[in-house]
Amino acid sequence: MPKRNQAAQLKKEDYELLSEFRYRLRCFLGFSENAAIEHGVTPQQYQAMLSIHGFPGRDWVTVGELAEKMQIEHHSAGGLVRRMETAELAKKEASPDDGRVMQIRLTDKGLSILSKLIRVHQNELGLIGPNLIDLLHEAARKGQKR
Repeated sequence: MPKRNQAAQLKKEDYELLSEFRYRLRCFLGFSENAAIEHGVTPQQYQAMLSIHGFPGRDWVTVGELAEKMQIEHHSAGGLVRRMETAELAKKEASPDDGRVMQIRLTDKGLSILSKLIRVHQNELGLIGPNLIDLLHEAARKGQKR
């Protein structure tokens, strides 16, 4: 809990800046959720597809890695993978190097949907990105002064 004198050092504009930044992020997340639904997947499935195909250095993940990337429990990630397999968005295969390791990859259908969603998100970020960058720079500048 901040001490009283720390709170007194903050200005109204500090609160306004952080509030506006959070609002803009939430608007983007709302856009992202709606875009996923419009493309026939849940927001969580979109996040999972992005985490799987966007994993550094390879195009597959383990359930544990997916759970970490999405910041969810291991069992929740396992359930998500099963639902994605049912929807034919992802497939789980034993690793050719170690049969105990299960690799989760996108199917052609999953990759096709993800590619469309990436384009839509890139377009939206092209529109809102400059404002987000300005807000982030301003917040970081103020944070460095403290």
